[in-house]
Amino acid sequence: MSGVAEPLVLLHGFAGTRRGWDELVSRLGGQRYRPIALDLRGHGDAAHARPVGFDACTADVLAAAAGRFALCGYSQGARLALHVALAAPHRVTRLVLLSATAGIDDPAERAERRRADEALAADIEDGTIEAFADRWTAQPLFAGTPPAALAAWRADILLNEPAGLAAALRGIGTGAMAPLWDRLGELDVPVTVVAGERDARYRALAERLVEEVPAARSVVLPGAGHGLIREAPAGLAALLEDGAAA
Repeated sequence: MSGVAEPLVLLHGFAGTRRGWDELVSRLGGQRYRPIALDLRGHGDAAHARPVGFDACTADVLAAAAGRFALCGYSQGARLALHVALAAPHRVTRLVLLSATAGIDDPAERAERRRADEALAADIEDGTIEAFADRWTAQPLFAGTPPAALAAWRADILLNEPAGLAAALRGIGTGAMAPLWDRLGELDVPVTVVAGERDARYRALAERLVEEVPAARSVVLPGAGHGLIREAPAGLAALLEDGAAA
């Protein structure tokens, strides 16, 4: 198998599509990895795929690449990547988690998040994708996104449909996810957890993840915020190509 590029499955965040990885993919050399960027259920070309849930989405990922593969997920995609790695540890060779969490472990906080997610899902269904794009990109979490990255991100959001995004929020949103913190010790592959320098909340979550995972390291990308795949594609490509990380 020497010289054969390994599959690298890429999982986008909520309200993105597989096209959100284009800038990163264009910077990969192609020698080490063969990238496979997916549209998650409820998004892009999979907007009408149902049901939207972690089990169904995990099955989609496992069907996308034959044999063993490296796995990289961003935000919502990182949470799904954890489900995949825990469900099929014999299939995943390396796990890269961008702007990641293992869920909300406080039951009351999780229930409140689920209520908020349901309210947002209803608002998404009642409006246009353009109105949602404006609302989503204006969140404080994404403050400081460079103009060019913001324009590309908004264009990616517009490839979605309101009904699909509402279904994704209800099915694989943070509020719908049972926390995985107590299962992280099961991971026995190399794990890299990446956060942006300007993303204080997810830098702290990255440190917590690293404490719980046996073979993990954390990386902070200078100058970046939460939107790593938009704001730091070159840095992420270099990190993925780094032979010492796998």
